[in-house]
Amino acid sequence: MTAITIVLRGVAAVGLAVDAYVHLHLAHRYDPIASSVISQGTLFRIEAAAAILALLLVVLWRHRAADAFAWLTAAAGLAAILIYRYANPGAIGPLPNMYEPIWYADKVWALIGQAAAIAALTPLIIRPRWTRADASKGEP
Repeated sequence: MTAITIVLRGVAAVGLAVDAYVHLHLAHRYDPIASSVISQGTLFRIEAAAAILALLLVVLWRHRAADAFAWLTAAAGLAAILIYRYANPGAIGPLPNMYEPIWYADKVWALIGQAAAIAALTPLIIRPRWTRADASKGEP
């Protein structure tokens, strides 16, 4: 692993850790916001679990599929923050109405963590694939 890859994985891991922490920290506050199927607090716990799994995969497995899962986890969380901040789509299927047209510190930290993870993971996902044959020829 190159130094830049280590730094990118570290940034992604920290971003995912912040995402997981914030969602676990806030989950109990959002339990009362619920549809007949699921509460927003439960969705926060699912997001946190996905971020923790993504973090472990990025750090331990270090495979493009793990990076893609982590990227999708962070992107889905970031999209949810922005959609439910700026639009009021109401309840969608089994999801409760999660419209919240305000910014506060925890929401901003989650957004920063998710954005950092996306920014760090993107080059890891789109980089060209290297083979051992390339390495033996001295190619990057």
